[in-house]
Amino acid sequence: MNRKMWTALALAATTAALAACSMFDSVYPDKHPGEDSTALSAQEKPSWFGSMFSGSSKKGDEAKAGIGVNAYLWRASLDTLAFMPLASADPFGGVIITDWYSPQESPTERFKMSVYIVDRTLRADGLHVSVFRQVQNPGGGWIDSAVDQKTSVDVENAILTRAREMRSANAAAQKN
Repeated sequence: MNRKMWTALALAATTAALAACSMFDSVYPDKHPGEDSTALSAQEKPSWFGSMFSGSSKKGDEAKAGIGVNAYLWRASLDTLAFMPLASADPFGGVIITDWYSPQESPTERFKMSVYIVDRTLRADGLHVSVFRQVQNPGGGWIDSAVDQKTSVDVENAILTRAREMRSANAAAQKN
């Protein structure tokens, strides 16, 4: 066989292998009693391939396709980090990255944060925040500096508190 045929065969095998990954449900476990109502039911579970490209695995479901992570955690993260400029926000992958921010009280240091929302349910372990800090040296350059782990935990707790407030407000509004 020639080189082009081997390349086409390898591409077809890779595509088939990736499509086969959609049969695994471990990413979207079934909803258990007491879990958040934003969890997906078995009928709503998107395939890996479908969710990656359209946010939905069902044809004709484009109108229902939303963000790929818990909406309360997503909105609460954006609200909590609103004072910092955004560098990137991916609602399907659940990643928010801020640009560098220098507080007015301390212009010789700056901070950057990355938020990773890794679950569709409103749970503490469905969120991870990384905080980065740099200090300015006398020559004007920036040097990485250590950040206390408590800072990341405090930001995570602020996001979780805001998300719970939003969920409660939404539940109260739906009752009325």
